Amino acid sequence: MDDDRFFSIVEREAGVDHETAVAAARATLVTLAQRVHDGPLHKVQTQAPKATRSWLSSKEPHELLDADEFVARVAERTEADPDTARRYVHAALLALSRAVTADAWEDVVRELPADFGPLLEGTRPSGIPMPLDEFLQWVVDRAGIDRDTALRATEAVLETLGERIAGGEVDDLVKELPPEFRPVLDGWRQHSSRPAQKMSLDEFVRRIAEREGVSVDVARAHARAVLNTVRDAVVAKEWHDINSELPRSYLAELAEP
Repeated sequence: MDDDRFFSIVEREAGVDHETAVAAARATLVTLAQRVHDGPLHKVQTQAPKATRSWLSSKEPHELLDADEFVARVAERTEADPDTARRYVHAALLALSRAVTADAWEDVVRELPADFGPLLEGTRPSGIPMPLDEFLQWVVDRAGIDRDTALRATEAVLETLGERIAGGEVDDLVKELPPEFRPVLDGWRQHSSRPAQKMSLDEFVRRIAEREGVSVDVARAHARAVLNTVRDAVVAKEWHDINSELPRSYLAELAEP
């Protein structure tokens, strides 16, 4: 995961601007480096986004902080109240969990006591599919729509994306998304040797609008929300592979800066 994606997740989860997200992440990861032993810490550090690695350097003294003490330390470093600091910690840990492999994240989690449970809620390592409810909530937040509409929009966008990219790429995408979306993509993934189909951005959006039964302008907004959520849900390599099959016009119009 690159730096921009990491901080974007912190921003969204904590509900803050970029500058505050950086400060929140720094405070959380520096504190984590005081809490976690060198072995698990080093494994996470080597996989973390480049901008965060120095914050995850081993710190002395090593301190067995419980969850309340951990949050208090972050609150002190960010000059935030405890409830805000708790939100910062959750956002930063969630972003970190998605930047590293399952074994690296599991090693960190094993170092933390049970009272960290609420702070770790929703965290998952890279390569573990995002839960359906979480995926849809991100679409809801991005598009300003209700959950049922988010589900219909996501299915329309994914079906059209499956039509647009190569069959083998669809097969890889299915493994990264919530399993509930597999039926939408199964028709396209069955032909793994099928090449990508050329389709202009306007045609891509028009097909989404037709499948969802909405206007082209609404479909464009929904496509933007869904594709950016796909970007946050899959590993960096998978998103890069998808991008390699799409014209620049798609990214310029539909990708968040």
